[in-house]
Amino acid sequence: MVRELVKDQFFLRLKSEPMTKDDMEVVEDLKDTLRAYADECVGMSANMIGVNKAVIAIQPENSNQMTVMLNPKIIKKSGAYETEEGCMCLEGERKAIRHRNITVEYYDENFKKFVKLYSGYIAEIIEHECDHLEGIII
Repeated sequence: MVRELVKDQFFLRLKSEPMTKDDMEVVEDLKDTLRAYADECVGMSANMIGVNKAVIAIQPENSNQMTVMLNPKIIKKSGAYETEEGCMCLEGERKAIRHRNITVEYYDENFKKFVKLYSGYIAEIIEHECDHLEGIII
């Protein structure tokens, strides 16, 4: 189900609760909502659709592949740089510090654990969405 995007700054600043197998219905809603906003958005966290759970979905531009990460944690960062980002929950763009390379530990939709290195633009997307899970807004 496509959900309305949350703009409430108080809610968005709450730290997300861990995902469990009992919370999986939010994954489909998150994917449906990201697909609905695909022309404007490349990543989304569950709190952006009103669910305070640690799950993100990313689908970079020109990609047919969506990646869902349950309980993602960035465990390593390198190559800091400054950029400007927008967010569907905010007006305009803001400066942010991101990293060229990140290593992320997460679980897929089957609760299989992964540890992967991401670089470049996809790393920036993941960092932005993981910040949302920590209640950090650009």
